[in-house]
Amino acid sequence: MAPATTWTPLLLAGLAAARTCSNLTIPVSISSRQGQFKDVPAESNLDTGAFAQAFTQQGRNYSATLLEGFQTVTGNYSISAKFCYPDYGTGSTIQLLSHGIGFDKTYWDLSYNNYNYSYVEVAVEQGYSTLAIDRFGIGNSSHADPINIVQAQAEIEALNAVTTGLRAGTIPGISSTFEKVVHVGHSFGSVQSYWFSALYPNNTDGLVLTGYSANGSFLPVTVAAWNLHSARLNQPLRFGNSSNVGISTAVGSSDSGDGLIRGVQSLLAGAGIELTDQEVWEEIATTEVGNLITGYNQTGLKPLNYPSGYLVPADLTATQYVFLNPGFFDVGLAVLSEQTKQPVTVGEILTIGNAPKTSSFTGPVLVFTGDKDQPFCGSDCMNTGTDAESIPAETVTQFPRASVFEAYLQPNTGHGLTTHYNATAGYEVIQSWLAANGLGA
Repeated sequence: MAPATTWTPLLLAGLAAARTCSNLTIPVSISSRQGQFKDVPAESNLDTGAFAQAFTQQGRNYSATLLEGFQTVTGNYSISAKFCYPDYGTGSTIQLLSHGIGFDKTYWDLSYNNYNYSYVEVAVEQGYSTLAIDRFGIGNSSHADPINIVQAQAEIEALNAVTTGLRAGTIPGISSTFEKVVHVGHSFGSVQSYWFSALYPNNTDGLVLTGYSANGSFLPVTVAAWNLHSARLNQPLRFGNSSNVGISTAVGSSDSGDGLIRGVQSLLAGAGIELTDQEVWEEIATTEVGNLITGYNQTGLKPLNYPSGYLVPADLTATQYVFLNPGFFDVGLAVLSEQTKQPVTVGEILTIGNAPKTSSFTGPVLVFTGDKDQPFCGSDCMNTGTDAESIPAETVTQFPRASVFEAYLQPNTGHGLTTHYNATAGYEVIQSWLAANGLGA
C-alpha cells in the first residue's frame, strides 16, 4: 500500500450506473420525554477521559448518578438525508438506513474504490429505494445540546417523523409514497431501530439490525477502548473552528500528502532517524497526528464547530479495536473512515441502555452481525456461555411476537460491517432475506 494513494480520502467522482440519488433536508418536529442530567465537564481530553472512567466504573450506574429528573424536549429540527432509487422508478418499498456511532449517512454508500463497499449500491440494484439519514444531532442534521437534548429518545422521535413522512409522501424532494418501510440499522442505529419498533410497532414493516445483539455487557469495554476525546480538539479543522490554511501549506500542494511526509523525514533526519515513506505515513494516518491535520481541505466546507460534549474515539488504533477484524479489512478505507468519522454525544452514551426490554413488533426481524463483533459479542459471537447458537441469536427474546426471527453471523467480520473485504457478500444476504420474507422491492 503506497502512501501516495492512501493519504487522502479517495472520493471518486460519479455515481455508479442505474440509480438516481439526491441530498435532502427533512424538517421534523419532535416531542421527547427524556432525562435531565447534571452538567458533565467535557471540554478537555482529560475531562472526557474522566467521564469515561466514571461511566465504566465497576458496580456504578453513572447515568443514574447524574440524573436529576425528566423533561419533555420539543422542537423543530432538520434531518440530512440521501435518497436513492433505481432509474426505472422508486417502487413501493424503501429501506430507511440509520448509521451507528462514529459514522454518518455515508456509512451506507461509501464512494471508496468506485463504490465497491456501498450497501446502497447493492440494495438499489435489487430494486429498492433507500433513504440514509444523519441521525438527529450528528453530521449535517441539526446539532443541539449534547447532554440534555441529543439523547437516544429524541433521535427515535426524529426517526418516527421521517418514517411517517415517507408513508404520507410529505418528505420534501421525494414525490413518492411508500407502502412498506424497512428499518435497517447499524450498531446504535440498530439500537434505535429496535427501540423504535417497541414504541411504534405499526410504523415499520421489517427490521434488519446489523452490528447488534441484545447483550449490552460489553459497552464499558467499548467506551474504554475508544479513549474518548473532545471532538473539537481531536479534529480541530473539522469539528472545531480552526482555519486550515497553515495545514494546507504544511502538507503541500500534492493531494498525496508528499509534502508533509518529506517534511517529517527531513526533521527526523536531523536527529539521525531515517524512516521510509510507508513508516511516516503509518505514523501520521493511524495516530492522533493524522487527526490534527484532517480538515475540509478538499471540500471547502466550514468547520462544524461542535460544542464540548461531542466526543470521538482518539485515533485509528482505538477504532480498530472496536470496529475492525485485523487482516480482513481494507486499511485505506479504515484511514478514510478515521478522517471522516463523526462524534457521539454525552447524552447518547448516558441513554444508550434505556431501550425497552421487549418489542411487540409482529413482522420479520433479521439480526446480522460480524462473527468478531466487539461491542455486542466481545469479539466472539459464538462464546455464549449458554445453549444459544450465538450471542446475536439470544436477541430473539426481545421479539416475542415477531413473525420471523433470524440471526446471521457474517464470517471474518468485525463491528464495522461496511469496511471489511466481504461486505458486499453480506449485503446480498440481507437483500435475499428481505425478498424471502415478504419485503422484496
